[in-house]
Amino acid sequence: MHPVVTETDFVEVPLLSRGKVRDVYDLGEHLLIVVTDRLSAFDHVLPNGIPDKGRVLNMISAFWFEKTRHLVKNHLISTSTEDLPSPLCPHKESLEGRFTIAKKAQMLPVECIVRGYLSGSGWSDYQRTGSVCGIPLPDGLRESDRLPEPLFTPSTKAESGHDENISFAQAAALMGESLARRVRETSLALYNFAADYARQRGILIADTKFEFGLHEGDLILCDEVLTPDSSRFWPVDLYEPGRPQPSFDKQFVRDYLLSIRWNKEPPVPSLPGEVVAKTTAKYREAYERLTGQPLP
Repeated sequence: MHPVVTETDFVEVPLLSRGKVRDVYDLGEHLLIVVTDRLSAFDHVLPNGIPDKGRVLNMISAFWFEKTRHLVKNHLISTSTEDLPSPLCPHKESLEGRFTIAKKAQMLPVECIVRGYLSGSGWSDYQRTGSVCGIPLPDGLRESDRLPEPLFTPSTKAESGHDENISFAQAAALMGESLARRVRETSLALYNFAADYARQRGILIADTKFEFGLHEGDLILCDEVLTPDSSRFWPVDLYEPGRPQPSFDKQFVRDYLLSIRWNKEPPVPSLPGEVVAKTTAKYREAYERLTGQPLP
């Protein structure tokens, strides 16, 4: 297992942004995206890092970027330490496996969510309205049921607080009808391809979030793609509609924080070693199932 990295501070290159998980640096023509081991739950970053989490997220994204090039171009240039700019060479060891050199893109103003199963906020919406994000569904569906067909349900990108679901018409108003249609078509194609692939490897992709940008006039897939942080991954062998499903993500962390009745306000509690270890194991298992390879 590699050392835990919860924050980076590379003075050799300008820091552009520090998100809940990613630190983004400006390399001039390109970006350096570093995926840390930070973990957020209930909109708070936890004190503990999760060993190997950042490497798993970065390498799963790289895996899917390569696998889906026939469907859409993407921002990936390199994940090899050999391609790091010379000022960053002293940091090769800490960066190994957890960075992407990426194209700069003009990001689109919506999150592109595809839902293949009825879960999370979609399940809550369905119970209340019989629809998901305004899209009517048949009566009598159970929690975690597979949907008749995958749904494209875009949302806004909130600067703070929660993203808000919007209709396709609202998405089209934000970025133009033609581009919105292309984004919807591409998102559904990506989901269908990945869901088929993952199912054969023991993982159901219940839903996922894509982000797109424009680069030299082309639509490209950006950010992270089809990871346990941007998707719900469920084990095929334990799938049973009518209840919530076990998943390959930070479920152990959420369960622990609910069990101690944390009020979701600072101070944020530290996690016991057992919860950290179980969470690491789930992230690693997702990588190994998808790729068929042990985590390097």
